[in-house]
Amino acid sequence: MAVAEIIGAAVGTLLLITVAYLLVGNVLATSEIVVNAQKDLTSVNEIRLRTDITIESASIWDYGVDDLRVNFSVRNTGNEILSDFEHTDVYTHYIGQDGYQHYTYDKENPDFEGKWAIQRFENDYIHPNELDPGELMWCSAKYTPGNTPIIIQISTNNGVFASKQIS
Repeated sequence: MAVAEIIGAAVGTLLLITVAYLLVGNVLATSEIVVNAQKDLTSVNEIRLRTDITIESASIWDYGVDDLRVNFSVRNTGNEILSDFEHTDVYTHYIGQDGYQHYTYDKENPDFEGKWAIQRFENDYIHPNELDPGELMWCSAKYTPGNTPIIIQISTNNGVFASKQIS
């Protein structure tokens, strides 16, 4: 009988140690995940705070039959290099309509309605084909004939945006 009590106490102690080990290990793993997530969020917020853009000019150009475009220039007035144009969106607002028309970036086929593309960068010496702080890029967006956009807005991949009335 005494041996059974000793074996039972040993098994109970072993189970208690195993449960405590698993519990502490899970708490440490969870806290590491939370700390890493907080670091990532802080980094994203810092990048967003250092990002700023302005639309310096925006005008409508008629390139011929059914080829109407909004040409606009964007200057990087922040401290971050902008290069993720695939996730940068352009929107226009039309006279007498609610809401915006969305344009997606397409450097290969910018001649379709609802697409925008970069025409050129000015003074692009440091990082070619990226918008460095202080640099200016010229863009165009093809819109549907019959509607005249009055406002253009560009939004970066981290949510920073600029808008301007089209002249």
